[in-house]
Amino acid sequence: MKSGYRVVGKLWWPGWALLLTAFAAAAQAPAGGVMSRELAIQRGQQVTGAAYRELQLVQREAKLAEQDFLNAQEAQREAQQRSDESKRKLDAAKKALDTARQKEVLARKRYDEALNSVDQAFKEPPAKQ
Repeated sequence: MKSGYRVVGKLWWPGWALLLTAFAAAAQAPAGGVMSRELAIQRGQQVTGAAYRELQLVQREAKLAEQDFLNAQEAQREAQQRSDESKRKLDAAKKALDTARQKEVLARKRYDEALNSVDQAFKEPPAKQ
């Protein structure tokens, strides 16, 4: 799964560039007068706008990161459930195998006993009548 917030993270650079440009312009403003005050207000508004856009981008990035986290958390929970179910099936199969092997041992023992009784019968001399 590809993370969407990494793409948005690349978009905050323009916001920083605008912010730095506004600071640089504010540093070069002539001191004093109505024009200076209005320029300072205008530049302050530009800086505020750039900061707000950056805030929106970072909030979006955080929201996407949170969604990625929740998706990964859910995938991990589902994987754990599948693992638990697989373990239950494995345990049941192992129990069935052990039971089948025990039955095989008992059946082989009964077969060997029956075979031995037939061999004994052949070895004994026939009964006289």
